[in-house]
Amino acid sequence: QVQLIESGGGLVQAGGSLRLSCAASARIFSDYIMGWFRQAPGKEREFVAGISRSGINTVYGDSVKGRFTISRDNAKNTEYLQMNNLSTEDTAVYFCAADGGYVLSRFSSAYDYWGQGTRVTVSS
Repeated sequence: QVQLIESGGGLVQAGGSLRLSCAASARIFSDYIMGWFRQAPGKEREFVAGISRSGINTVYGDSVKGRFTISRDNAKNTEYLQMNNLSTEDTAVYFCAADGGYVLSRFSSAYDYWGQGTRVTVSS
């Protein structure tokens, strides 16, 4: 069982930045592919970014490519999402997820563990 706790959400103006963190309880954090998803009101959960076990490989959703950066620190059992040039369309609850598999996936069904989410609100 892996527990994931997100932090760093809040209210920010359009054009601003936020950094989200996700702390994991996994005994061996590097055994898990990590990802970020988001869900806006009335919309389906959307893939934001994923990072391989080592941190070498990353993948991004089209809507955030070039603005968001995913990273991880395996020594600290933590993954991060640096979000720059935020727009009102980025307003959502952001979820951290962990996948015990071997293939970096954009699909939520591939992820085994989920955090409770942290809310990000971008004002115009």
